[in-house]
Amino acid sequence: MKRVVITGLGAVTPLGNNVEDFWQNSINGVSGAGLITHFDSEKFKVHFACEVKNFDPKVHLTHNEIKRSDLFSQYAMYASTEAIQDSGLELEKMDPFDTGVIWGTGQGGMITFETEVMNYAEGDGTPKFNPFFVPKFIANMASGMISMKFGLKGINYTTISACATGNTALMDAFNYIRLGKAKVIISGGSEAAVTPASIGGFSIMKAMSTRNDDFATASRPYDADRDGFVMGEGAGALILEEYEHAKARGAKIYAELAGAAMTADAYHMTAPHPEGISAIKAMQLAMKEAGANIEDLDYLNPHATSTPLGDLVELKAISKLFGGNKNLDISATKSMTGHLLGAAGAAEAILSIKAVEKGIIPPTINLHHIDENIPKDVNIVFGEAKEKEINFALSNAFGFGGHNATLVFKKFK
Repeated sequence: MKRVVITGLGAVTPLGNNVEDFWQNSINGVSGAGLITHFDSEKFKVHFACEVKNFDPKVHLTHNEIKRSDLFSQYAMYASTEAIQDSGLELEKMDPFDTGVIWGTGQGGMITFETEVMNYAEGDGTPKFNPFFVPKFIANMASGMISMKFGLKGINYTTISACATGNTALMDAFNYIRLGKAKVIISGGSEAAVTPASIGGFSIMKAMSTRNDDFATASRPYDADRDGFVMGEGAGALILEEYEHAKARGAKIYAELAGAAMTADAYHMTAPHPEGISAIKAMQLAMKEAGANIEDLDYLNPHATSTPLGDLVELKAISKLFGGNKNLDISATKSMTGHLLGAAGAAEAILSIKAVEKGIIPPTINLHHIDENIPKDVNIVFGEAKEKEINFALSNAFGFGGHNATLVFKKFK
């Protein structure tokens, strides 16, 4: 099996539209929440979200790319451009069939879909759809647009596993490179789900926080008063590269992706298994593949969306598996970014990689009164960032349908 390293990063997030801003705001404990600006939410139960701010697609995209793509694809192309620039890859000198794209999204072009269908519903029944309607909203188009933008002719597809999507896309890219089927893969996820249907749909499920009078602190994993997740949006892009290829071109290497695993709860459409059996198995398998023992793990970025049930089940699973590791620190970065759905795993992979690179753990914010049901043997970094040498970092992502996906990053040596 080939070794797989990370050589480039790109981000569009509620905390910044590049990796440096994203990282600095994360370690400084900045909340990305604000009142919804994408649509009029006056009649909705939820009036806030973690939106991307001051996004100007023209920085990295052409007029035609903007015209022909939904916002989720624009986020994807924008973040991928930064990641490629960061990697120093000279794509024009590479065989285009050696480089591919494996992307992820939970919902695809929701803005396009809602707009076109509503326009039709408000008309006289005459079908006046935009000719780009279907190409803009189908979920695979972000990967397609990235490949077209950069002339990449290798592996190209989109994976969907709800909120585990970012991790499953990265896992697939990891496996294709390990098997020698690609030298470089651009992977990650993007989402633009701050829309009426998304906010209304998740709200009616009672999955979202309704803390409209205190939205800046609404995303509060592990707090006794947490009442649901805060919708986020954006993209995370990572350049995964075969180690010998990266070494030969003198690439900067952030970290090694050393292990990845996925399991299924086979239990419920939206609720996690109460004992976290399959989540534990995913973490075990990923750690084993990374060649790491339980006591080797230094940092864990959990799924931790700020829901009453999900946060608790995951921490209990972590406690069962890692309870004997007194060195392990945990921080829930969704407390700052909100939940980016299909992009969450990619964004949190970037933060995990930066934590390994910089030796800094971003904090969990908004943790005022810790839930008394949380296991006492877990170390949660809250309030302020923590400096610490990190050799192994684990990132979890779980999704509706019972999807559990775990990645393990290793300090490159």
